[in-house]
Amino acid sequence: MKIGYCRVSTSDQSLDLQIDALENAGCEKIYQEKISGMKDNRPQLNELVEYARQGDILVVYKLDRLGRSTKKIIEFSEQLERLGIELVSIRDNINTTTAVGKAMFRMLAVLAEMERDLIVERTKAGLESARARGRRGGRPKTDIKKVEKAIKLYNSQQYTVKEIEEMTGVSKATLYRSIKEKG
Repeated sequence: MKIGYCRVSTSDQSLDLQIDALENAGCEKIYQEKISGMKDNRPQLNELVEYARQGDILVVYKLDRLGRSTKKIIEFSEQLERLGIELVSIRDNINTTTAVGKAMFRMLAVLAEMERDLIVERTKAGLESARARGRRGGRPKTDIKKVEKAIKLYNSQQYTVKEIEEMTGVSKATLYRSIKEKG
């Protein structure tokens, strides 16, 4: 069974172009969504995956309808592969039901994985270089004297947390965490 998925990012955008393309591709059922591709929780896409069975084909107008980052698209395609669901992207000419389409998609996956590995390598090298120069990562610690003053103000029960934040520069989260640690 061919199952279509179409998505636009905002409610004022139209799905018509994608729906027409999916119907022309022979989709028997089409899931529609108006939600940002950056969102990980896309109810209609999740419902589609629950509905689809091994041997079904998920058809999209373009791969970017599945997600905004290569990493997300590759992870999603790996999930489909584990479930035995094929993937077809009309505009990108990708069709994992064919040997060539499967190979092309896997090459994209390899390139995406290499890109992730290179980013990790560069990050590690940058951190090592910074440490060699005496720099340490992370946020700077909040001045202990300011935290102690904030706790005293809090315990006096004369000021709101917002007022304490403004007077001391100590965030609400740091204040509550410090109170909990001392308590």
